[in-house]
Amino acid sequence: MIESFLEHLRYEKRVSDHTLTAYRLDLDQLAKYLLFQYELATPETVTPPMLRSWIVSLVEEGLNPTSVNRKMATLRSYYKYLRRKSHILKDPTQGLSSLKTRRKLPAFVEEKAMTLLFEEVPFPEGFAGLRDRLLLELLYGTGMRLSELIGLEVGQVDTESRLIRVMGKRAKQRLIPISPSLARLLERYLPERVPDESTPALLLTDSGKATYPVFVQRTVKKYLSAVTTLQQKSPHVLRHTYATHLLNRGADLNAIKELLGHANLAATQIYTHNSIEKLKKSHQQAHPKA
Repeated sequence: MIESFLEHLRYEKRVSDHTLTAYRLDLDQLAKYLLFQYELATPETVTPPMLRSWIVSLVEEGLNPTSVNRKMATLRSYYKYLRRKSHILKDPTQGLSSLKTRRKLPAFVEEKAMTLLFEEVPFPEGFAGLRDRLLLELLYGTGMRLSELIGLEVGQVDTESRLIRVMGKRAKQRLIPISPSLARLLERYLPERVPDESTPALLLTDSGKATYPVFVQRTVKKYLSAVTTLQQKSPHVLRHTYATHLLNRGADLNAIKELLGHANLAATQIYTHNSIEKLKKSHQQAHPKA
């Protein structure tokens, strides 16, 4: 049933390979626990106390609440699928409560630091420097995910209309507008782009192959290290930066949701906390009674 469930996720829900791997690991981990503790061969015969016992064991091992909650989400999804397929009569996850977690504010780079990056930090001459700059400007100028950037193809870019068509999670497409300066950068880059084979990927390595996650992560970390002391210097930080700067400049939260490709507004609302923190600092610095 686990394999059947994963096939359902892959072909019907169209989840990413990364999500599939996580779900498989979670369910395999549960199956091993049940076999060791209760001599049960399959997770389908589990009872609510058994699931609570597994969750307690994860906490005792030192797993953080966020990771435990993610595993619980896997269980809920799995048993919901079994119930729908009539393999179980009762859902053993009903009544399970998520663990309390501290809400972490998304890390972002200050506007002045991003200005410094693109105006003062030197990029190498030739194709490599042009590619590095485009990579950073795409992440900061569109807020796309790392997987979306790597999957971006030449045919998805329209410099005349200043739009990029992005393939997001679960194969959902969205259009992201780009600035005139980013459109001009793309027009400079495209004639220099020479793939060593007929790859449609927009961003290429120095050898002409499509970029890959570690390449992008290294590039982002290298350049962000020149302008910020943030501990996190990842492509996702630039996505957070894009959203936070839009919100700080007065963008509508629903518009930001669409640009980021979030499924619901709750995922976008976390960026309002950064803006509130900024308002608090301004109040503390400026108000006589703060």
